[in-house]
Amino acid sequence: MIRLLIADDQALVRGALSALLALETDIDVVAEVGRGDEVVAAAQTSHPDVALLDIEMPGIDGIAAATQLRAVMPGCRVLIVTTFGRPGYLKRAMQAGASGFVVKDTPAAQLADAVRRVAQGLRVVDPVLAAESLAQGDSPLTERETDVLEAARAGGSIADIARILHLSEGTVRNHLSSAIGKTGGRNRADAARIAEGNGWL
Repeated sequence: MIRLLIADDQALVRGALSALLALETDIDVVAEVGRGDEVVAAAQTSHPDVALLDIEMPGIDGIAAATQLRAVMPGCRVLIVTTFGRPGYLKRAMQAGASGFVVKDTPAAQLADAVRRVAQGLRVVDPVLAAESLAQGDSPLTERETDVLEAARAGGSIADIARILHLSEGTVRNHLSSAIGKTGGRNRADAARIAEGNGWL
């Protein structure tokens, strides 16, 4: 029996995934959570073999939750299931230790099969996303440029971003300018939108 934890912030989606996968004779849904920062605690209580994680959740996102879970419970495998099929997300999820990455419109039988394959130690990746990820390559942004764009998404001033990241305003301007150039954005908001669209943020 494969013990499964499901994490998705949308109650309806979480419930549907749980109901569909519970119909499988070899899958037992042992925990459900709606926030990324609840994943590790729920896993420590329920001891799942596989954690099915959405990416966009409150608290922390599914990729950060995967990183934490793999550090605390390396035996628990992670399968990312998301609405947002972005190549950058795929790459980041794999770097975080996820064993699989599929989109939510995957048919139920295929999703159940993905859970089984991940539980067996195999990798499962949406083939279209895998091809797009290879074609796109790595994020052109440095770690600091990513941090600055992430902070800029909230819409704060240069001074606000500098204060949050403990940088000088000049350094923030330089990183923003570089990130805008690399993404081809018109301004910082556009650069953040482009970076998010590619899964770099």
